[in-house]
Amino acid sequence: MSMIKKLIKIQQELKAPKNQTNSFGKYKYRTVEGILELAKPILAKHDLAIFLSDELVLIGDRYYVKATATLSDGEHMHSVTAFARETLSKKGMDDSQVTGSTSSYSRKYALCGLLAIDSGEKDADDRGEEQVNEVKLSIESCETKDELTKLYKSLSPSAQKNNVLLSAFKLKTSELSKKDLKDRI
Repeated sequence: MSMIKKLIKIQQELKAPKNQTNSFGKYKYRTVEGILELAKPILAKHDLAIFLSDELVLIGDRYYVKATATLSDGEHMHSVTAFARETLSKKGMDDSQVTGSTSSYSRKYALCGLLAIDSGEKDADDRGEEQVNEVKLSIESCETKDELTKLYKSLSPSAQKNNVLLSAFKLKTSELSKKDLKDRI
């Protein structure tokens, strides 16, 4: 059976509900550990292994954790990446804890992308307006179209469809195009 057929079967078989509850925020969520616990027996049944890795990437003036989830049958591999930006500080956490938390977040979304896990609900990790404002600040700090493209690709699919962010990206793209034109003249 081909790698893609195995992946399709795994995506159909795997059910990864949000089985954890944040009592303070009153929302349900899933963890990387929970996803892996459910996925490992299914992966073993199809003779596949999964690997997770992280890389710190500088985009603009901020660091992002780029997580990669890779599925392998020993001969072929298929990978999905996800990005999450470290906050400048988080109350009650030292720097290493902030990085670890950001790594877990990006790994979870890389796994969700690879294994096609989507609850169809608004994710509790979506911080709404606060997150939109943070991304808008990141858009403004981009100095090149390449930086802007990297930032766009680092966003979740729902953030990529957010009308406010799309407008900000279009405006910044226009500004950078005008700057490029002036530099050439």
